[in-house]
Amino acid sequence: MDACALSFWIYMGVLSVFVGGTLKKFLASHVSAVPSLVAWLGATLLVERLCAMCMPAVLALAVFCATCWLYSLWSAPPPVLPVEGKAVFITGCDSGFGHATARRLDAMGFQVFATVLDADGEGAKRLRSSCSSRLTLLQVDITQPQQVQQALLNTKAKLGIKGLWALVNNAGVCVNFGDAELSLMSCYRGCMEVNFFGTLCVTKTFLPLLRQNKGRIVTISSPSGEQPFPCLASYGASKAALNLFINTLRHELEPWGVKVSTIFPSAFKTGQSSNTEYWEKQHQCLLQNLSPSLLEEYGEDYVTETKDLFQKFAKSASEDLSPVVNTIVESLLAPQPRVRYYAGPGVGLMYFIYSYFPLSISDKFLQKIFLKKKVVPRALGKQNELNRINDNNNDIISNNNNISRIE
Repeated sequence: MDACALSFWIYMGVLSVFVGGTLKKFLASHVSAVPSLVAWLGATLLVERLCAMCMPAVLALAVFCATCWLYSLWSAPPPVLPVEGKAVFITGCDSGFGHATARRLDAMGFQVFATVLDADGEGAKRLRSSCSSRLTLLQVDITQPQQVQQALLNTKAKLGIKGLWALVNNAGVCVNFGDAELSLMSCYRGCMEVNFFGTLCVTKTFLPLLRQNKGRIVTISSPSGEQPFPCLASYGASKAALNLFINTLRHELEPWGVKVSTIFPSAFKTGQSSNTEYWEKQHQCLLQNLSPSLLEEYGEDYVTETKDLFQKFAKSASEDLSPVVNTIVESLLAPQPRVRYYAGPGVGLMYFIYSYFPLSISDKFLQKIFLKKKVVPRALGKQNELNRINDNNNDIISNNNNISRIE
């Protein structure tokens, strides 16, 4: 094989390594990884140009070896902290992310404190039957400060002099669906009570144990707390308040050595999301409590379509919770955990578009992937019909005037 042919094949090998690395970074990327992704693309272009200049075979071989070495370092699994002796407190373990995380962490050897709303429910029974004696089950409603305080006392009694390694704020609710104007005030308060005030109460209560151990706080939030998802105003507002609180806490706890991370999952089947009876109950509650004038302006068909779209979206959500559970584990064991994690299919792309594209494009993207409404509010439909009739009448008058001028 002559030197030219050898250089060509080495060139193809180097290019394949860089292009493969770029694709891997893109598929796993999130917004904070964009600068490194751009740098990797720049390196790919530089190496491609050097190789294309027909460098000598020996030099090309050296570049190929260096590239493979750097790639192996980059793609090596990151170091993790040992599990031994670490205790984790998790809220909302009846089902969903909390339930799956409690089981995973228990299997890994963590000492787990798992809170449930119903100590006699199916979720609690599964935890008792499938987990080790290290797991402690606590019945806690995080909106009740007395229960949160009792959970602290029970946790301290189990831990002894040992501090708490991590708090996983997972408990949350989405108690309604619908336009911001249609959403009931009780729904706004319900979301704030659990998603913000409840999480705030738990976090403040357990902070002394976390500071003692220089531990970490991991909070499950939602993209709807940062992006304007249609018909999720009450839920999104509560998550937005939570995000700001957690982000402020991150700055304040840095001198104490406490690491704070927030996880933004994509759509998954958790809690009541796939419960048809739940959505129907919420739908009927909304119809019964809307003012007659508001219901007349929007129309029952408009409200019903929103319910149907939510059900359809929930059914298409992923049942595999492992992306979020894996991310929680990573945030607990990484020597330097990230401030923000994006877990699940599509959420990284969504944040990329939201961060780097014009709002008009970002808004259209959200509407396309979330709720594709076809029914317009009744009052708007009547107004559009009236405008159409007026436009037709104006066209007829204009045509008659033109005919008169011709005559």
